[in-house]
Amino acid sequence: MNFGLMLNAMKIIKELEDLQEEMQDWRRDIHAHPEIAFEEHRTAKIVAEKLESFGIEVETGIAGTGVVGTLKKGMGNRSIGLRADLDALLINETNDFEYKSKTPGQMHACGHDGHTTMLLGAAKYLSEQGNFDGTVNFIFQPAEENEGGGRAMIEDGLFDKYPVESVYGMHNIPGMPVASFAIRPGPIMAAFDIFNLTIIGRGGHAAMPQTTVDPIIVGTKIIDAFQAIISRSIDPQEPAVLSVTQFHGGDAYNVIPNQVEIKGCTRCFSPEVQKKLEDEMRLISESICKAYGADCEFHYEHRYPATINSEEEAHLAGRVAQEVVGEERVNLSPKPAMGSEDFAYMLQEKPGSYIWIGNGDGEGSCMIHNPGYDFNDEILPIGATYWVKMAEEILKPN
Repeated sequence: MNFGLMLNAMKIIKELEDLQEEMQDWRRDIHAHPEIAFEEHRTAKIVAEKLESFGIEVETGIAGTGVVGTLKKGMGNRSIGLRADLDALLINETNDFEYKSKTPGQMHACGHDGHTTMLLGAAKYLSEQGNFDGTVNFIFQPAEENEGGGRAMIEDGLFDKYPVESVYGMHNIPGMPVASFAIRPGPIMAAFDIFNLTIIGRGGHAAMPQTTVDPIIVGTKIIDAFQAIISRSIDPQEPAVLSVTQFHGGDAYNVIPNQVEIKGCTRCFSPEVQKKLEDEMRLISESICKAYGADCEFHYEHRYPATINSEEEAHLAGRVAQEVVGEERVNLSPKPAMGSEDFAYMLQEKPGSYIWIGNGDGEGSCMIHNPGYDFNDEILPIGATYWVKMAEEILKPN
């Protein structure tokens, strides 16, 4: 089935179909001018100006570069939040199309340009023709990538100023077909923590290792022992990942360094497993260093909590998605992903749900965070329609 026929078979709002070319222009302009965490000044300005042009009340500067648009209709007191993310990644884009990144070393490799555009399209329609009774808050969040912009917005009073009853997010997923969704109640994205370990030995001449305490040897023993945490200390039915991603030490062929640094991250779904990982890693690091006569400094930082969908809101989102694309194109029991998402902070504060939308599974498509990635403009009216129907369903007039 070609995309035009597919659209006809779905309940895509006609006005959003007609808006696709304009939305595509918005998206590609944002793609060409990526901005990283807390530096999304141009993007935030574009979002604010478009919301204002739609007749929506706007507040800027929340957590620095966050934007919230507020649209109230009718006399209802109910209020919801719809969230999109603004920031790009520190990746050098390898695409060669006309709208590729104009900023060296930065690109929209995760699709936040598309997420922002879909929510803007929904805001335009809801302002002009939306049939609802209550308040929709369009939340455009900075710094999703690694820097916790969701938490920063909350700490800056997001839900004090905009006391929503529930909040919703969406992310594109390459490999999922166009015009498909996936959602489940409970955990859908993992918690994300980082660790930094410094091993302090005693450096010396590589030809006389007996005079040293070699931190490289100590480091390799620790890394090897770390892997046994997953296989021997964590319940096999509890998903967990421990990845060492950096090992820095030494700068000469004939010198054993004085110290090395080991860094990486962990992923899991439960606070109990998070604590177990931290405790075991600390114990292993300190014990092995002591056994070899080295010292260590171990730091473990909780970054993003697990993204956990509330049951009622997840079921609602699934029903709305089915209304848009059909029951057969909505997966209601996907496997949770080990990736992480700072929308988790908002779900700790409010009931809500986080849904995946298919970005396409065609030849040449690649996963997010890849220098050749691009958001699929075909899905812009699908995602925008989902947002509209969510708002109209939750805030349905009596």
